Amino acid sequence: MRPISGRRWPAFAAAVSKAVPTPSRSRSRPARPTRFAAFSTAKSRSKTRFRSFSGRSRNDAAVERGARVSEGFAWGGPAGRGLIRACPDDFEVEEVLGHEPSGEGEHLWLWIEKREHNTVDVAGMLARAAGLHPRQVSFAGLKDRNAVTRQYFSLHLAGRDDPDWHAADLPGVRVLSGQRSARKIQRGRLHGNRFTLVVRGLEGDRDEIEQRLLCLRDHGAPNGFGEQRFGGNNIARARALFAGQLRRKPSKHKRGFYLSAARSLLFNQVLRQRIDNGSWNRILEGEVAMLDGSRSFFLPDPADPAIRERCERLDVHPTGPLAGAGDSPLSGEVAELEQAVFAAEPDLVLGLQRFGLRHERRPLRMRIGALEWSEPEPNTLKLAFTLGQGSYATSVLRELIDYDLSTESRLGSAHGRGL
Repeated sequence: MRPISGRRWPAFAAAVSKAVPTPSRSRSRPARPTRFAAFSTAKSRSKTRFRSFSGRSRNDAAVERGARVSEGFAWGGPAGRGLIRACPDDFEVEEVLGHEPSGEGEHLWLWIEKREHNTVDVAGMLARAAGLHPRQVSFAGLKDRNAVTRQYFSLHLAGRDDPDWHAADLPGVRVLSGQRSARKIQRGRLHGNRFTLVVRGLEGDRDEIEQRLLCLRDHGAPNGFGEQRFGGNNIARARALFAGQLRRKPSKHKRGFYLSAARSLLFNQVLRQRIDNGSWNRILEGEVAMLDGSRSFFLPDPADPAIRERCERLDVHPTGPLAGAGDSPLSGEVAELEQAVFAAEPDLVLGLQRFGLRHERRPLRMRIGALEWSEPEPNTLKLAFTLGQGSYATSVLRELIDYDLSTESRLGSAHGRGL
């Protein structure tokens, strides 16, 4: 194991800078994008169209390239077909925070169950009910809108009694419990999420489906960003934002979605390349590896038998880029692969740098924890599993089945309300 040493890409940065024209200050409205066709399905098992992690945007070549970032499959393509999110109860998410409230203090932690609301909207509802500014309500992570989800929110109530939640107008929201704490909930500080999903109208050989589930349990899945990350037109909006062509200045919340979508697209493109060359679950020379369940990373020696053994048991993972400014510790073929992806999307790379994002790393592979499955009724598959922070249940499902979304869920994701 070697310590990380920074390595700059001056030649690459210069080349990208020359490739990007000075952003226009035009006030014209950007071209209306088509809806992302994320995770599209086919009518025939024999002619299954591959799904994309990101879907489609405008008719420019760069977006077309980004739309197909994950046509390949790590484990040989779907083993069956089915419908997900037929109703909110078919998709449950329970936050695994990893720490508990202290029992006393000026912050009230609420354990909330919500239906068909996104996390930000629920935070606003709680703020209004308690007479607080929205900034005084905190949460660890965003959860799906088209689902039944349970998570913690904290409210800053210094010198105040707890509100009467029974009298509060909170449609679609249940306050399950509340406890005081000395600290507020920190954004991004959580271990992960526990998912319980139901697949209806299941088709496919049951033995093949079970073998795929065993493979996913033992070997993990590609850690791509799911379609919820991209909404209906977040990539097109990110490009317009970077070019100075948005008609109205977006809110900080919306701008965050656009920046995240741009980063996610680049990561998924690198992941696709690593799936295609068979290295998404292997440590390569010049690789940055990450410890499972943490953000700690290091430069390993891929020839070390101990490193190979730890990688095989999912203790360490290869990583991909979350683009931004700063040094890259990569070298060799891994650095060349990521540079090639970045060079093909110079507007996104430089836009992310101009907006102050720093280069970070994300595991290319995810461990699927405590995976359980059953068939509670004919042609119905029930799944339960735990994923680490930032990993998507739909990225697990695409390795198992060729799934379709209910109409309501598809529209929700298309308009960016799937978080």
